[in-house]
Amino acid sequence: MGAFHAYDIRGVWGRDFDGQTAYKVGYFIPGLLGTDKVLVGRDCRLSSDEIHDNLLRGICDAGADVYDIGLSSTPMVYFATAFYGFKASVQITASHNSREYNGMKVSRENALPVGLETGLGQILEWIQTDRPTPLAAKRGEVHSKEIMADYLEFMSKFKKDLSSLKIAFDLSNGMANLFAKQVFGDAPTYLFDTLDGSFPNHDPNPLVAANVEPLKKAVRELGCDVGVIYDGDADRVMFVDDKARFVSPDLVIALMASYFCDERGEKSPRVLQEIRSSKAVGEYLASYGAEMHTWRVGRAFAAPKLREIDGLWGGELAGHYYFKDFFYSDSGLLASMIVLGIVAGLKKQGRTLSEKMDELTRYKNSGEINFRLEDKAGAMKAVCDLFSSEQKPLTVMDFDGFRLEFEDWWFNIRPSNTEPYLRFICEAQSEEKLAQKVSEAQKLLETRFDAKRV
Repeated sequence: MGAFHAYDIRGVWGRDFDGQTAYKVGYFIPGLLGTDKVLVGRDCRLSSDEIHDNLLRGICDAGADVYDIGLSSTPMVYFATAFYGFKASVQITASHNSREYNGMKVSRENALPVGLETGLGQILEWIQTDRPTPLAAKRGEVHSKEIMADYLEFMSKFKKDLSSLKIAFDLSNGMANLFAKQVFGDAPTYLFDTLDGSFPNHDPNPLVAANVEPLKKAVRELGCDVGVIYDGDADRVMFVDDKARFVSPDLVIALMASYFCDERGEKSPRVLQEIRSSKAVGEYLASYGAEMHTWRVGRAFAAPKLREIDGLWGGELAGHYYFKDFFYSDSGLLASMIVLGIVAGLKKQGRTLSEKMDELTRYKNSGEINFRLEDKAGAMKAVCDLFSSEQKPLTVMDFDGFRLEFEDWWFNIRPSNTEPYLRFICEAQSEEKLAQKVSEAQKLLETRFDAKRV
């Protein structure tokens, strides 16, 4: 059962999980979440129909009814779960992973995520212990449910006049194709604008630099003001500026103050960032009197935390952005609407997105570096001990790995929740200090833990 992770169920279809797993997940969800109605959506992956059929059979055999919204982005499922008051939902997707992967994202009432610590672990235990799955006295039924009209009406209040902008979109052959042209019209340039679960043009992961190259090329050649790229299930979005440079997703958290604070007039907002975010985010938002909260990586942690602090918005380095206005959930579409509105406002002022991002970029950043090694806990402790012995840290965060902050630099080291990697990220005021600290960490990991940088 290698498909059960901290945030969701995900793995290579036919290897890490199969139809029987999907059936049992469906069977156990109604009892786990105390409901007789389960909302279900699916992405366009080649295996999604088979998973869908097994999942629905399990839900119905347990005596619950299915409300099937068909092909959908993951945020559409979050919307429908909260908007219509469902107590349970499942989106069949593997998000940004390549074509051989698939999985399921489970949500409870108010679109709160169900992770390993909040329910998926219980389902895994029931599967592993062969908990019986007797047919209910009255088998559930499947109902088709149309949500697109309500979804687009809900999102329309965030739409701005973008007619002054030249925009290029990369829809990644994924679920953004369901709504992009309806929302943004025919004027933009669209790349890979057909639904195709084989992802023939590139993997639907905007964090891999090669996957963003077609968008960068379009921005350069067409002279666009901005480029937008969604991942496979459209819960994540990333941007390319007018100079065809990739915009670091954590800095977009800071950029969004232009909408929430400057435009809407929100005072002293509560904002959520994750443990890998640049120090520049908090420093910039401090000028708005923002109350910054730092927390763990992943929707299973971020969405409940934003609700707990009653935050207005938040984000992650992976391109997830969470909004109180969207049921404290993440939405690639809403994030792109907000950012494009900001870019349109900048253009009216005679400014560009690249100029604004240069203003927000205050540090030199390594980006996340992955090391493959066995003793993750020992390696994390060794790196922390190394740097703490050189200089006493000003701040220590000990959740989701460790983040140690010093006067002119910081680092975070954490184990991946979904891959066999230890992840290291470092930021400093100078290129020299950054290179020095990355080199020290890499040398320690390679010599003491036989780590391989990947």
